[in-house]
Amino acid sequence: MYTVGDYLLDRLHELGIEEIFGVPGDYNLQFLDQIISREDMKWIGNANELNASYMADGYARTKKAAAFLTTFGVGELSAINGLAGSYAENLPVVEIVGSPTSKVQNDGKFVHHTLADGDFKHFMKMHEPVTAARTLLTAENATFEIDRVLSQLLKEGKPVYINLPVDVAAAKAEKPALPLEKESSTTNTTEQVILSKIEESLKNAKKPVVIAGHEVISFGLEKTVTQFVSETKLPITTLNFGKSAVDESLPSFLGIYNGKLSEISLKNFVESADFILMLGVKLTDSSTGAFTHHLDENKMISLNIDEGIIFNKVVEDFDFRAVVSSLSELKGIEYEGQYIDKQYEEFVPSSAPLSQDRLWQAVESLTQSNETIVAEQGTSFFGASTIFLKSNSRFIGQPLWGSIGYTFPAALGSQIADKESRHLLFIGDGSLQLTVQELGLSIREKLNPICFIINNDGYTVEREIHGPTQSYNDIPMWNYSKLPETFGAKEDRVVSKIVRTENEFVSVMKEAQADVSRMYWIELVLEKEDAPKLLKQMGKLFAEQNK
Repeated sequence: MYTVGDYLLDRLHELGIEEIFGVPGDYNLQFLDQIISREDMKWIGNANELNASYMADGYARTKKAAAFLTTFGVGELSAINGLAGSYAENLPVVEIVGSPTSKVQNDGKFVHHTLADGDFKHFMKMHEPVTAARTLLTAENATFEIDRVLSQLLKEGKPVYINLPVDVAAAKAEKPALPLEKESSTTNTTEQVILSKIEESLKNAKKPVVIAGHEVISFGLEKTVTQFVSETKLPITTLNFGKSAVDESLPSFLGIYNGKLSEISLKNFVESADFILMLGVKLTDSSTGAFTHHLDENKMISLNIDEGIIFNKVVEDFDFRAVVSSLSELKGIEYEGQYIDKQYEEFVPSSAPLSQDRLWQAVESLTQSNETIVAEQGTSFFGASTIFLKSNSRFIGQPLWGSIGYTFPAALGSQIADKESRHLLFIGDGSLQLTVQELGLSIREKLNPICFIINNDGYTVEREIHGPTQSYNDIPMWNYSKLPETFGAKEDRVVSKIVRTENEFVSVMKEAQADVSRMYWIELVLEKEDAPKLLKQMGKLFAEQNK
């Protein structure tokens, strides 16, 4: 018999979802039977629900849609932090919550995983601020409601919530008659007006600049923007909240703009532009040098998924994706001006102890095409976000939500989504201690990322903001290099190393890149109070902002 559970899984597969993350619980076990019985879908069981939501977020950044499954109450509330991050940073993630039967809910029974008050809608209400749509499925409304919330997922690129009672998952349903409705690829009158304004402004500008943001990545428009910039030769920059929205190997890519913390020639170039085209950008504190940007809104067209601003005039009711996709159709645009000189120095290692600044110089020199760099929001992010990526490379960070420990599960989720791109994770010791449980999953699933654990004895990013010697920024010291063995890995599956010098780092990095058959787990021992220059600067600005 074809069921509501089958219908939901068919729709998820239609979105390109081939793996579902999560944790089993008695209210979702029958639905789990349906998942594992399929040949076109795989269950990826997590150590906990928070990690499942982080992993789905990383998967969605790469596959442009993801799903995870929890049980009612205790499971979904454990995951809500990760879901909030997906909402903040525009990631289309489907949360499916297995819940008690419709009769139990309608009768208000005091069953486990509830607040014993007979109200089964508390937890769905808690999800309202962090989801674009929510639904409690019934046998009667299920197929309609599934299509409704998934259509909203496609439209907004934000998470949705599906409450699936045990009996409803097993209820009879009809197979989908039509595919999910996609956004039109044609442009309406408003969109044509926007395109005309962009075309006119670019033709008249002597010194234009394009700024790309995270929404370009969220909606899978990276190649579109890269093609547009490549054909027109327009200068382009991104914020760190949007890094890899364009191919950084392009001659016209200027680097990362970050307000007054930007490299001086880049800052001057961007802020003196006579026309600014911003695509999918949100100006947050950590991506603008704590709001020290100086971008003239009178010379700007800014387009986002939910709003457009043309020279200080708000424009609504347009399709962001359709406009960006149509940019390559604009005619007669070719930038003939100068770019800025990019400073690049070949890294020559020495026997000196590894330092933060030298580490990121080495990473920039050694990274290769078709790699994905994942950087935790700490010393790793502020170091890695400044490097120039090679062609066909991607970058994953979480600079807006900035949830500690996010990147380890997210890197694994993204690696599952794209097995061809070698993932390089850079994560601090403090962050790793929150989510290290998924090391077991990576071993079980035979994943082969290169994981760099930065052991600098505590919360360095917090030390830079406040309390450099305070005990609350200290953490227990672990034997990080022994963790793979503790989680059951043998050397044929995971290679574990400790690195203390520049020479050792270069040697291990090259070895790991050449060996794609195993996971590499590399502990980088760095000084306790050492930090990238950008983090030191940002820490002072954040400290001032918090007064």
